[in-house]
Amino acid sequence: MESNCRDQETSQLVSMCIEVATESAVAVETWRRQRRTLERMPSHLADALLHRLLRRRLLFPSLLEVFKYNVEEIDLKGENCVDAEWMAYLGAFRYLRSLNLAYCRRINNSSLWSISGMTNLKELDLSRCSKITDAGIEHLLSIPALEKLCISETGVTADGVALLTSLTNLLILDLGGLPVTDSALSSLQVLSKLQYLDLWGSEVSNEGAALLKVFPGLSFLNLAWTNVTKLPNLFSLTCLNMSNCTIHSLFKEEGCRAHLEKLIISGATITDVHDTFLHVEASCLSYLDLSNSSVPSFCFLPSMKAITHLNLSGSLVVDDSINDIASVGANLRYLNLSNTKISCAGVALLAGHVPCLETILLSCTSIDDTAISYIGMMASLKVANLSCTNVKGFIHQDGNESDWVPSFSALQNLSYLERLELDEIQMQDAALCPLTSLGRLSYLSLGSGILTDASFYHVSSIPRLKSLGIRDAVLTDTGLDSFVPPPTLEVLDLRGCWLLTEDVLSFFCQKYPQIEVKHELVSTSTTEKRNSSFLSPDKATARSLQYKHKQGKLSVLSPLQFGGDTFLDQRLKYSREDLLSLQFSSASFSISTNQGNQNPQ
Repeated sequence: MESNCRDQETSQLVSMCIEVATESAVAVETWRRQRRTLERMPSHLADALLHRLLRRRLLFPSLLEVFKYNVEEIDLKGENCVDAEWMAYLGAFRYLRSLNLAYCRRINNSSLWSISGMTNLKELDLSRCSKITDAGIEHLLSIPALEKLCISETGVTADGVALLTSLTNLLILDLGGLPVTDSALSSLQVLSKLQYLDLWGSEVSNEGAALLKVFPGLSFLNLAWTNVTKLPNLFSLTCLNMSNCTIHSLFKEEGCRAHLEKLIISGATITDVHDTFLHVEASCLSYLDLSNSSVPSFCFLPSMKAITHLNLSGSLVVDDSINDIASVGANLRYLNLSNTKISCAGVALLAGHVPCLETILLSCTSIDDTAISYIGMMASLKVANLSCTNVKGFIHQDGNESDWVPSFSALQNLSYLERLELDEIQMQDAALCPLTSLGRLSYLSLGSGILTDASFYHVSSIPRLKSLGIRDAVLTDTGLDSFVPPPTLEVLDLRGCWLLTEDVLSFFCQKYPQIEVKHELVSTSTTEKRNSSFLSPDKATARSLQYKHKQGKLSVLSPLQFGGDTFLDQRLKYSREDLLSLQFSSASFSISTNQGNQNPQ
């Protein structure tokens, strides 16, 4: 116990030191002059310090020099400033083991000369560095220790791929999006240690695929977007991706079945479902992605009892298919049925058969509030997406026609629910009330054209909320100004709430600097500026008083009127100037306690 306490104290002290050392350019220059002290810094601390400098845009090429004796991993993915000058300093790193330069658009062939001959470099990612061509590959041939090389979507040709034969220690090779031919693939047969091979979008055919048998340890293979229609028996494979291919057969040869654990055939055209799965050991498969595929029947599922991840989004699933899905439900943890023809009846068939289900995605289906009661029976659920459905947040009880209750009350028994997505549904403020009892809910995304300032009141009581989105709603300056966010909130997404003004958004950002606000009027530069320089108390007070003075001139608008199943957006009656002179919160808050008993239609 004492040891754990000391470790925690040490960790906190280290974090504080790194924070102070990276708080400004002046602080960096102060310790930079004492660079000899960094040579004795443990590699994991040096890595943490370097990455913090990078995130805060305080890292520059010459500063890299102080890290050359202790940093082992560098991730510069997407940093467009990285060029030949950066590479010159990186080439001097004595113990560099992993270097990620993916999406660094300024890296070219000559830049790679600086890292040629590095004896300890084992992992190099140049994905989407479009200026890298065959000439750049020649610089890499002098790095014999390379075990991982990613050159997907670069300018390398089949001839450049053939050059890789000298890198005999390669375990992972990503050639995605390159014009790899059968001949180029044949030249790679000397890479007998390969375990991971990515050939998506290549020119490999069935003839080339037959050569894959020469890689005895191959466990991952990606042939998506190729003309390969059949594969030989590759008994070492555990993961196969043949998305957007036309599949005639998999492993259709005499012998043992393939022990695949993960199969991705999204968007594939399957000519014979029986042949496709006949030589796959069903008891081993735990991850199956059939999204957007043409599978007409799911009768093969009952034999796949080990499946934990099942993606059927955009497929031909209907309610009659649910019995096959429910038959594998004992171990199922992830189920994606988005963009299918499943209805509430289908969800009802699932309930009681998925005791371990943690994620269910039902967006863009025809389900309504009736399905929520069945979802509430899935006790292990952590993530639910009900966006773009007929859910409205209220359900009619038998008896009195005017007796409507919030349908989300059925979710109150989901003690593990952490993420709930309710975008693009016609939902009223009062429907949110039951969500306040979800003690673990940390991510909530709402999108409804009839949500008003009262929604702020309901969500403010969700105790562990970290990310909140209220998109395209009728939110006003008054509502945002009076909003007291949960203390745990880190992200507030208000995009599409066009009644909000820049002044009030800016004031909210100053008042809650720990919250990242997303809105069309809040730029990234504004967010970065407020993180480094806050308003003084006097200025903040003055801004608040000025805003509240403006509020005093606002009038109250009655609540939005709607009836039946069709919602008429009342904002269409007004110009922007008219709407900016209106505020909803007084009326919305006064009716929020009574809305639950009103007809929500």
